[in-house]
This record gives sequence, structure tokens and C-alpha cells, in this order.
Amino acid sequence: MVKFGYTILYVKDVVESIEFYEKAFGFKRKFITPENNYGELLSGDTTLSFADIHLANSNLSNGFKESLKGEKPFGIELGFTTENVELIFNQAVEMGATPLEKIKIKPWGQAVAYVQDINGFLIEICSPM
Repeated sequence: MVKFGYTILYVKDVVESIEFYEKAFGFKRKFITPENNYGELLSGDTTLSFADIHLANSNLSNGFKESLKGEKPFGIELGFTTENVELIFNQAVEMGATPLEKIKIKPWGQAVAYVQDINGFLIEICSPM
């Protein structure tokens, strides 16, 4: 049996990234390594993790494409659900996220908005289905 355990975002500053997600979305810190090169947040059923780009490069012999704020995001998103999309959208922007798409109501009734985090990763903030 396979279980989706965690997502790891490769970032320049693990501590800064974790602090952003704590303040913007209210996630709780699980731990950060003493070297500050890896950390995890409690974010529901799936752990959200961060590894610094130097640690990530040590794992991948051919390297990786770094996510950068201000550039087009990768073709993948983190989806966070909330009963108050507008509040969380505004809170994330206040904490440093870049607004990409303001709240829209989809034909099926779901409220959806998009921001780019402080590292350039795409985040969908949406109401539960």
C-alpha cells in the first residue's frame, strides 16, 4: 500500500519559509533541523516540508529548476482549503505572498483564489468541496 506522506519544497531559506506558512496559513511547526536546512509543518493529513536548495542539490546529481518569485509558477499547485477564502487570501498577501488571481466562484460553487508564495510556488486557496 502506498500513502502520500509529504511534499517537499526546495527553498533558499527554510526558516523564513516555515515562518511565512505559519503566519499566512496558520500551520504549526513540527520541527526544523539544527542546521536549518530541512523542516516540516503540520498541515493536515499530508506534511508540508522544506529543504534548502543546497541539500536538494546534494540529492539530485543533475540538479533541479529552482522556483523563483515573480516568474511564472511551475505547472503544479499546493491546494489549501478553508471556509474563509477571502480572509486567508488577504492574510497570505499581507505576509508576503503575491496575489495572482482574486476570488472567483467556479460553476460548481467553489470559491477559488491563487497566490504565489515567497519562493514562487503556486498556492490555490479554496473552499472545501
